[in-house]
Amino acid sequence: MNKFIRVDMTTMKVTTDEVPDKYVGLGGRALTSNFVADEVKPTCHPLGKNNKIIFAPGLLSGTTAANSGRISVGAKSPLTGGIKESNSGGSFSQKMAKLGIKALVIEGMPEGDKFYIVKIDINGVTIEEAPTEILGGCGNYKAIEVLSAKYGEKVGIALAGPAGEYRLPAANISFKDPEGNIRSAGRGGLGAVMGSKKIKALVIDETGAGAVPIADPEKFKEAAKVFSKALLDHPVSGQGLAAYGTDVLINILNEAGGLPAKNFTTGRIDWNDNISGETMNATIQERGGDGKISHGCHQGCVMRCSQWYADKNGKYITSGFEYETIWGLGANACIKDLDAIAYIDREMDDIGIDSIETAVAVATAMEGGLLPWGDGEAVLAAVKEIAVPTPLGRLLGSGTGAVGNACGLFRVPVVKNQAIPAYDPRNIKGIGLTYATTPMGADHTSGYCIANNILSIGGFIDPLKKEGQVDISRFLQIGTASIDSTGMCLFVWFGIADNPPAIQALVDMINAQYGLSLTIQDAVVDLGKAVLKAERGFNKAAGFTNEHDRLPEFFEYEPCAPHNLVWDFTPEEIDEVFNF
Repeated sequence: MNKFIRVDMTTMKVTTDEVPDKYVGLGGRALTSNFVADEVKPTCHPLGKNNKIIFAPGLLSGTTAANSGRISVGAKSPLTGGIKESNSGGSFSQKMAKLGIKALVIEGMPEGDKFYIVKIDINGVTIEEAPTEILGGCGNYKAIEVLSAKYGEKVGIALAGPAGEYRLPAANISFKDPEGNIRSAGRGGLGAVMGSKKIKALVIDETGAGAVPIADPEKFKEAAKVFSKALLDHPVSGQGLAAYGTDVLINILNEAGGLPAKNFTTGRIDWNDNISGETMNATIQERGGDGKISHGCHQGCVMRCSQWYADKNGKYITSGFEYETIWGLGANACIKDLDAIAYIDREMDDIGIDSIETAVAVATAMEGGLLPWGDGEAVLAAVKEIAVPTPLGRLLGSGTGAVGNACGLFRVPVVKNQAIPAYDPRNIKGIGLTYATTPMGADHTSGYCIANNILSIGGFIDPLKKEGQVDISRFLQIGTASIDSTGMCLFVWFGIADNPPAIQALVDMINAQYGLSLTIQDAVVDLGKAVLKAERGFNKAAGFTNEHDRLPEFFEYEPCAPHNLVWDFTPEEIDEVFNF
C-alpha cells in the first residue's frame, strides 16, 4: 500500500502522494490515531473545518489472512471531545488495500448545503454531487441500493446516514457488507464528522486492481494456516460464536451477575431466555426463510459470529444482531421481545446511529420519564424520529449524556460522555478499569477483560475482586491497540490468547507480507504502547486529565445485585493502568 490520498472539501481538490515515512510501518488504528494526533488541532470543534477524518485498512487487510477485513476510521469525536478510532467489517478495507491505498483523508469543509459522493477506483478519486433521492432522511438500505445500481453491485460503500447528515453526536458510519447489508463503525459519532464535511458516501471499486503484494508468499501461507487453525480449533472462536453469535453472552453474563439491567440498577434479570443467543439460534432455525445462524461480516471471516435474523414469515429483518444491542434494549431498557429488538436494531442501522449509545440513551430516557419501560413499540417510534429529526429524535441522537442532562438525572452511565456498554463494572471489575481509562470513552473493545474475568481465556482473574485487574486491563489495552492496527477482528484474541504459536503466526504474516523481521515485542507490545501514548497525548492537549478517567459516582455507592458490590478502585489505583 503506497498511496496516501487527501480530499480537500474546501477546494474540492484531491491529492495522491507517497505514504509519509513516519506512517509506512503503520496501519489501521496505529495509523489513524497517529495521524489525528499529528494533524488535528486537539482543541478544534469536532464538526468544524479543522477536524479531519481518516480511513485506513489494517496491515493485513486485503490478504488471505483469516478475519483481516476490518477498517479503522479516526477523527476527533463529537461525542467525547477526544480522539476516536472506530472500526467495522464490510468490504471497504479489503478494496482499499487492493488499490494500494494506505489512507484516505477527508479535510476541509465546503460552502453551501450540497452533499457529495467521493468515488475511488483504479483511475483515482473523483467528487460528485450526491443523488437527491438518497438525502433528507433516506435510509441506508435504500441508499445502498441506489448507489450499487449507479456504481456497480460489487462496490464498497461507506455512508453517513440521516443521523450523520444532521451531524448528531451518536451518528455512525455505515459500511456495505458483501451481501449489501450494513456494518457499522459505531462509536463516537464519526458519521457526524463525515456529515460535517458534506460527504454522503464514499464509493470504492477495485476493478482492475491486482492482489495485495506479499514479499514471501510461502512463509505467509504457512503462518496463515497456523493462525486460521487456532481460530477454528478454539471452542469460543471456532464453535460458540458461529452457533450463537455474540448474543451467547446474555446467559453467561446473567449467570455471572454482570448483566446491567434497568439502567444499571441490577446485574441479573429473569427474562434472559427471551433474548438469549440460544433462543436466537432456535428462532432462526425454526423460521427458516432468509434466516442464517452463521454469517461473516467480511470476506475471509472464519469465525462467522454474525447472523441473519428473520421475522415470523422468514423475511430478513437485520444482520449482525449483536449482544451489545440486544443487551441495551432487552435488559437495560427491559424490552422482553426479541422481534421488537430486531426491528429497532434494523431502524438504527437504517438511520446510521450507534446502537450501543442509542440503546443506553433509551434506557436513560425511560428513567427520566420520556419513554415507558420495556415498551418496544414506543422505542421504535422514538428511534424513527431521529431520521426526521424531531426534538426527541435529536435528543436521543445526541447520546446518553445529553439525555441524562435533559432529564436532570445523576445516574447517567457514561465515561467521557460515551455510554457504558454491556458489562457492569461493579461485578466485573476489570472491564470497569478499561471503561475508565481508555482514551476512547467507555468502550469494552478497548481492553476486553471479559476474556479473563468471565470466559477464562488467557487465564482467570476473579471479576469480583480487585487483584490483578489493573494489570490485565493494561495488558489487554496494549494488545488491542496492536490488533486494531492489523485489520484483524478483535475476536481473534479468543483463539490466540492461550496459543503462543498463533500469536507468533500473526507477527509472521506481517513479516512475510512486508519483508520484515519484527518480534512479538515489536509488533504487539511496543506498537500497542505507542498507539495508546499518542491517543493519550491528543486527549491531554484537548483538555483531558486523569480526573476524566473515572466512572460515574453512583457506581461508588449503589451496590449492584446479586453480588451487591460497588466500584471501589481509588483514583491512584485507576491511574496505575497507564503506568508504562
